[in-house]
Amino acid sequence: MDPTNKNKLVITRVFDALVKTVWKYWSEPEYLKKWWGPTDFSCPESKIDFKVGGKYLSCMQASNSEKLPEEMRGQKMWSTGVYREIVQMKKIVATDSFSDENGNIIPASSYGLEGFPMALEVTVTFEELDGKTKMILEHAGIANIGDKSRSDMEQGWNQSLDKLSEAVSK
Repeated sequence: MDPTNKNKLVITRVFDALVKTVWKYWSEPEYLKKWWGPTDFSCPESKIDFKVGGKYLSCMQASNSEKLPEEMRGQKMWSTGVYREIVQMKKIVATDSFSDENGNIIPASSYGLEGFPMALEVTVTFEELDGKTKMILEHAGIANIGDKSRSDMEQGWNQSLDKLSEAVSK
């Protein structure tokens, strides 16, 4: 995390897989479902219309684990967005908003989260590195979400990306 830029979270990872493999896990719903969501969360539903102007809709569901607060267990949280830019095997740019199960954008407060704008932007770039993939994720528009929410977002992304790393290396 770059503490000098409060408006975005930047995470860099290197995956032990080819770009085409990592790309598939971002662009195809059956693969996204294998890693989307932090530890103790799953992705039971995902729809992706992977083209510029196309939309995605994904559900992140909390498990019934005793590690989670009781009020969170089993909760579903939906997100949606529109693909703004796709450079094959190189870059994905999409909006990112909380939504209901039908893809209607709703305030984050509907899920008990405060300070989030109605839309954020996620940019993911991919670079081939000797049979591995360097991926840089930038989640922008978070200037006003507060330090705890920012920390939770960073932790959630890192846990999700840990799951992605495991999935692509199989």
